[in-house]
Amino acid sequence: MSKKQSVSKQKGSGSNKPLGVRVKKYAGFYVMFLPILVFAIIFYYLPMFGVRYAFTNYNGIKAPKFVGLENFSKMFNMPGFWSAFWNTLQISVIRLILTTLVAVVVSLFLNEIINIHFKKVIQTIIYLPHFLSWVVTASLFSLILAPTGQGLVNTLLVNLGLVDANNMIYFLGSSKTWRGTFYVIQLWKETGWQTVIFMATLAGMNLELYEAASIDGAGRWGKMRYITFPALANTILTVIILNLAKVMNLFESVFVLQNDAVLDVSNVLETYIYYQSFNSGSIPNYGYTTAVGLFKSLVGMALVLICNQWSKKVREGRGIV
Repeated sequence: MSKKQSVSKQKGSGSNKPLGVRVKKYAGFYVMFLPILVFAIIFYYLPMFGVRYAFTNYNGIKAPKFVGLENFSKMFNMPGFWSAFWNTLQISVIRLILTTLVAVVVSLFLNEIINIHFKKVIQTIIYLPHFLSWVVTASLFSLILAPTGQGLVNTLLVNLGLVDANNMIYFLGSSKTWRGTFYVIQLWKETGWQTVIFMATLAGMNLELYEAASIDGAGRWGKMRYITFPALANTILTVIILNLAKVMNLFESVFVLQNDAVLDVSNVLETYIYYQSFNSGSIPNYGYTTAVGLFKSLVGMALVLICNQWSKKVREGRGIV
């Protein structure tokens, strides 16, 4: 037997050991994994048994009564549901595109900074907003955008003569300005964190490619166009596909920034479910809201699978799922 075959046999012999022996040998790893497994079972898998309520009439008081697809029929005939559905798609998709685009641009600029200490300072500054809760973020921007003399933005606009002091802009209280304001706040909070992935890709690139491009006479834009952009393409596609799984899960960021005056443009599926459950003015039907939640999950899954098929075509058979 050759030395190479002997080493290969030794490596493969571990998988032939009894399960009890392997568990005992790697007990530390299993102990570290156990809390994650318990968390996943409690918060992700056990709640899935509640899906059965989507096919019942259940208000939390009386026993669930099976009604078949009645909740789904009601859902599809509710104008408030369709408004929330299209708001969810529009807000989520535009937010995803804007955040990804701006994160790529910021990553490219950061990658061009030569001074490593200055680069770290800038990275730290743009990362920090991500660690603020949405409640704190909403409170902060409510003060900054307030339609009063205490609002920083309106005060600046009045001083520049762009806005009348008696008719200040209520950015978070107008259907015309709410979405634009929401996108700006979202970019401020999440762009820095998104750049982590793209900066990691740029840091792992082969510098010899840039040296070869310099020898061939390529300038900075040429290097970005023919080397940097193609290298980031797969990462961008991966980020979009992974975020599509969460495209329908839009609640906290919208809920803390919305009010009754802008519900027509800000009410999304999860806030719709919340209001139907706890703020409908009548006894809630948890069967109906469960049906809405199930439909939301199915749409999210469909978006991921469609985008994954597109990924296989673009990336020569390689998908994510």
